Amino acid sequence: MATLPIDTARFTGIICTVAPSPRVANRETGQLKIDRETGKTVFQVGLCLMSGTTAEVVNVNVPGEPSGVQLGMPVQVRNLVAVPWENDGRHGIAFRAEEIKPLSAPAAKGAGQ
Repeated sequence: MATLPIDTARFTGIICTVAPSPRVANRETGQLKIDRETGKTVFQVGLCLMSGTTAEVVNVNVPGEPSGVQLGMPVQVRNLVAVPWENDGRHGIAFRAEEIKPLSAPAAKGAGQ
């Protein structure tokens, strides 16, 4: 199925509403989901996407643990896409991004001294 790119520049804000956690591929064994392209563990992050007077909360999958992303923190998302899916008569939209990171990274230690 085709992926649909989402222009994150159109949002007035993106906030982490659920802290990153690893995705489980097999609940019986506890095996974690691995990204096919990167080989990294897939993490899921709950994001509130705000635009004007509306907001939508979505779960976004991202390869690798998003460093420094915490609950309530404004974040930036690189290459967010919507992926329509269908499985055994059920269907929906999954969201995936290449990277999620804090909106303003802290200054490097020792910088400016």
